[in-house]
Amino acid sequence: MTRSAASNPAPFYPIGTPGQAWGPAEMARWRARQQRLRSHADDVLRALDRLREHLDVLTYGELEYGEERYPLHAVRLGDWPSDRPAVLVTGGVHGYETSGVHGALHFLEHHAHTFADRVRLLVVPCVSPWAYERIQRWNYHAVDPNRSFRHPSPAPEAAALMSLVEPWKGQFLAHVDLHETTDTDESEYRPAKAARDGEPFEPGSIPDGFYLVDDTENPQPDFQRAILAAVEQVTHIAPADANGDIIGSAAVDRGVIRYPLRELGLCAGMTGARYTTTTEVYPDSPLVTPDQCNRAQAVAVDAAIRFVLGNA
Repeated sequence: MTRSAASNPAPFYPIGTPGQAWGPAEMARWRARQQRLRSHADDVLRALDRLREHLDVLTYGELEYGEERYPLHAVRLGDWPSDRPAVLVTGGVHGYETSGVHGALHFLEHHAHTFADRVRLLVVPCVSPWAYERIQRWNYHAVDPNRSFRHPSPAPEAAALMSLVEPWKGQFLAHVDLHETTDTDESEYRPAKAARDGEPFEPGSIPDGFYLVDDTENPQPDFQRAILAAVEQVTHIAPADANGDIIGSAAVDRGVIRYPLRELGLCAGMTGARYTTTTEVYPDSPLVTPDQCNRAQAVAVDAAIRFVLGNA
């Protein structure tokens, strides 16, 4: 089942002129529309403070947007002996994808201790705190951080994360990047992108359920299947549409599509890890609750690590 927007296309985005890319004035108008709707300090930093007794919380940078400052935090598990496989978990690359952030925190609170003496684990729960507070895909500069994992990066969020992992580049065996696909992708963010870039908006559809994005250049079907088998105990898996696609890409397996991760500058492609995946939870389904979405993300990470340990 997919939830189609084609029969009710969104009107042209209310900023800009059709066919013309945004300039500074349009960027300023877009930024003025972004309102702070929740607190990174309350939701994320307080949760990390509760974990400090058992986990190593690192500050790896700070975002400076206007008069606002956002510390960037990562959590490291254990003493990192070099003979253990290293795993990276990232959430909140898109700040509006709530379960990516809270799923990472749920994993840290309820699952991470299981692997304390088995893996080197680095978790970054909220890569994009400014966007998290505004429930927004883009950063302050209307740049998508998840198309910006390249050098030089146009997104400070991506640049800071790449700097964090640089000392361990080549050591990560797995990277799980936690995302959501929401109804607002069609109602807000794709229309905004079309307007920003001076392109026509073409309505699409949103898959109802959980799915994964594998790497076209390094497919790992058994890894994806192991994650889906675990997640299916928590939430339903998105079926392909009538064309055999999930969100416009060919389903290469049940609940799996593939993108060229590094070519597109996606977060999951930045480490060159053998096992990579991008999770996609669908929080707007009538069949799930926010808690299920968070647990699905945490279970996906748990299953990914267990697969890695069984195949290292």
